[in-house]
Amino acid sequence: MVSPHRPVLGYAGSLRRSPCDGDRAICPEAKRVDRSVCSPSTVPPPGGTKGLLMKRFALLIALLAVFAPASMVALDNGLAKTPPMGWNSWNKFGCDVSADLIKQMADAVVSSGMKDAGYQYVVIDDCWQVSRDKDGNIIADAKRFPEGMKALGDYIHSKGLKFGIYSDAGTGTCQNRPGSRGYEFQDARQYAAWGVDYLKYDWCNHSTQDSAASYSIMRDGLKQSGRPIVFSLCEWGSTKPWLWAGDVGNLWRSTGDIVDKWEGSEKWGGLGMIQIVDLQVGLESYAGPGHWNDPDMLEVGNGGMTNTEYQAHFSLWAILAAPLMAGNDLRTMAPAIRDILTNKEVIAIDQDPLGREGRRVHKDGDLEVWARQLKDGSRAVVLLNRSKDEAEVAVNWEDIGFPAHLSAAVRDLWKHAEAGKFTGLYSAKVASHGVVMVTVKP
Repeated sequence: MVSPHRPVLGYAGSLRRSPCDGDRAICPEAKRVDRSVCSPSTVPPPGGTKGLLMKRFALLIALLAVFAPASMVALDNGLAKTPPMGWNSWNKFGCDVSADLIKQMADAVVSSGMKDAGYQYVVIDDCWQVSRDKDGNIIADAKRFPEGMKALGDYIHSKGLKFGIYSDAGTGTCQNRPGSRGYEFQDARQYAAWGVDYLKYDWCNHSTQDSAASYSIMRDGLKQSGRPIVFSLCEWGSTKPWLWAGDVGNLWRSTGDIVDKWEGSEKWGGLGMIQIVDLQVGLESYAGPGHWNDPDMLEVGNGGMTNTEYQAHFSLWAILAAPLMAGNDLRTMAPAIRDILTNKEVIAIDQDPLGREGRRVHKDGDLEVWARQLKDGSRAVVLLNRSKDEAEVAVNWEDIGFPAHLSAAVRDLWKHAEAGKFTGLYSAKVASHGVVMVTVKP
């Protein structure tokens, strides 16, 4: 979490991708294997041929254990079986947070229909905390949160919503408020006492800390707090958390911070929406129920993109099985923005219980096809046009795992209408910087 408008303290810089990153898969750190250990010995081992086969089988199991993605083992806290949905204060309000603002946003989650659409968490990002007392307890800003954090959590809960909060694995947050390093278990107990349901945990001011070890400490603190708390790792993807965070957090940031524009980057490391999407290619195998790749919060409604681009943004997050954390001013959003954020058909794709993250299955210059399998065996598909002109984009059945001769029903999720039955492929005209999002059901 880093703002382009405020000084950033301890930010590690933009995400760097490994040379071994490819279009289909992210490969683990290179490991050299002595091939001689895989060769049969000239002297039969004890037990003859059977002993040799058992030895090879044991070696195969060992190699699989080394190279299997860490996220195959999910954090066993029973939470986030589908990607979390909610609202976070940072993208719109930065450090300008208060109890009054958060209460108004909780009210708006309900009155706007967002709660009914599935949004649950109301998350206060950085700047709510100011210091620690003599016993090391974290202290909220008394001017901005005069009744304290528990009272605010109680208000959020009274609306049928869940309470989220923010801290940092380093000595200070990204805005130089007190971090949790050295206070992990104490802070976790305090969050539980306040009724916190969700913790976003940043990575500023971390010095030479090891990321996996640092986040594991807070994971253990949350486990022992006595309250179920979703653990959101905001490590910016800098140490490839998809390789190690599967049994540490419920979700982990896979890139640097998003900025509210279609494409481009900022000197401080922020990335346009389409650059964020590109960095998801190859990460799909690491996500699933209880452990999600997080391409950062939504910018829908903050004014830097067109409504067509925001519709594409929301559709792509849904096909990626990404957390849907809105970050706009819910009190004043236009009907068109509300309609994007509350499209239940698109949200149903994001929340599909199979939990299989989508992937890019076809790319032809600026024209792309993204798809994911759904629990009922159907497919969700996004036809993406990154170009400056309207274009025809097609999805071939064979690219999404269906035979070419299959007849399938296609439904447009933004038009809320059946497109008809098609065999072998479906194509549509797609606006510049836009999408067509459909389901394909045999």
